Amino acid sequence: MRGAFSGNRWQAVTHNNNRIASIVVVGGGSAGWMAAAALATYLGRQATVRLVESEEIGIVGVGEASVPHIKRFNAQTLGIDEVEFVKRTQATAKLGIEFNDWGRIGDRYIHGFGVIGRSMGPLPFHQFWLKLHQSGRASGIGDYSPQTVMAPRGRFAPGDRNAGPNSPLADVAYAYHFDAGLYARYLRELSERRGVQRIEGKVVRVNQRGEDGFVESVVLESGQVVEGELFIDCSGFRGLLIEQTLKTGYVDWTHWLPCDRAMAVPSESVDPITPYTRSTARTAGWQWRIPLQHRTGNGHVFASAFSSEAAARETLLHNLDAEPLAEPRLIKFRTGRRKQAWMGNCVAIGLSSGFLEPLESTSLHLIQTAVLRLIDLFPAKGLAAADIAEYNRQVEAEMVSVRDFILLHYKLTRRIDTPFWRHCRALAVPASLQARMDLFASHGRLFRHGQELFSEPSWLQVLLGQGGLPRGHHPLAATRPLEQTQAFVDDVHRVVQRCVAVMPTHAEFISAHCAAPAARP
Repeated sequence: MRGAFSGNRWQAVTHNNNRIASIVVVGGGSAGWMAAAALATYLGRQATVRLVESEEIGIVGVGEASVPHIKRFNAQTLGIDEVEFVKRTQATAKLGIEFNDWGRIGDRYIHGFGVIGRSMGPLPFHQFWLKLHQSGRASGIGDYSPQTVMAPRGRFAPGDRNAGPNSPLADVAYAYHFDAGLYARYLRELSERRGVQRIEGKVVRVNQRGEDGFVESVVLESGQVVEGELFIDCSGFRGLLIEQTLKTGYVDWTHWLPCDRAMAVPSESVDPITPYTRSTARTAGWQWRIPLQHRTGNGHVFASAFSSEAAARETLLHNLDAEPLAEPRLIKFRTGRRKQAWMGNCVAIGLSSGFLEPLESTSLHLIQTAVLRLIDLFPAKGLAAADIAEYNRQVEAEMVSVRDFILLHYKLTRRIDTPFWRHCRALAVPASLQARMDLFASHGRLFRHGQELFSEPSWLQVLLGQGGLPRGHHPLAATRPLEQTQAFVDDVHRVVQRCVAVMPTHAEFISAHCAAPAARP
């Protein structure tokens, strides 16, 4: 579990009077310190990066699961050694998410990372699988992907670059479960070594420039004034700069995603530590289970229109598999996005820019892409309107795509046992999602739009897992002789099963390579 260490910083042009030289990040947590660490890494000492945070203001702190893209962010953007990261954050491997009771009560499927099978000619593997499955000649789609076979068997091994090009071991896609608070602390240390100045204090006032309304400075409770040219709002749901000051407005998506509350609680660790997240549908929402090395993260996401907070708390505690380590904590949220994530000289990153519930572990990824997008469109002093417009266009496209993928889980339910699930089943979905569903329903066709997060295998697994089997398959799949198709699909199945059988268990791998130091008494 060792990522490539880049460690290379971009060297800013020293003699450039048009460059942004003073950046202020308002708020810490994962968002603040991911932004500060990346900016310090790329700008070096050519710009002052200061982060203002208050120990009195807590962070949401439930972002304990991730998607595979964070590996590249840690290794290539920040130059973080993977083994050190895993040990410092009490991390475990994540091969995907197990969904229980989402289609019908008793249903179970895994949305695993990575590819499924291998393509043949111009067609993806699943088109040949559909041809056989529709005639009862192929098992479930999860049997043809290493991750979805590894996960329930508790197996784990990273990819082997020396494996053959068609080997499932060539590129095992995985992410992490980790302690977001420890991650923020680790990034703070890294950031401060790279020149970020941390300022302790609570912001009590925001000063704006008279001529254009740009943020000029923030004033702390102590009276200290912190000035800057570019401000990064990582203040969480309240959006201290982007909303409370600049009043950019909010696009509310609760009519599509009705869950607006979460109860979160840690519990004692349970062996074996599973290499996947678990999402179990409940009467008015769903419950997550995220295993770390030192504890298990749990939470119940629910809709307040269909459940009381007391009932949600009882549901959460009743369904833990170990003793809770604290009292459940209530988190209120409203799904949606800011109308503008970048306004004037303020860029909102993290919860201040919007929120999509944690069903597919996208919160940390949306922070990561926002940070990298800001670096890609990093402004000069003039703050070109075209750059800001492009940033906001990309944010909107990404949020809409992720929203549709999350909504798919609710819309495709076949449950009618509670008012909540009947409501979800009857939802009128956005045209963008309906078009994807219709395209798949006819011949199983899937297309990835641009650089959106979820690829064709992700859409495939959720569509099939929720019972959305298409009426047919790609017509070109029928041009292959049945015997040839059967041999091809069976070979994929056989190779996947054989490779997984020789892998170590997840617990064995952690113990041998990346076990975190035992907690001090």
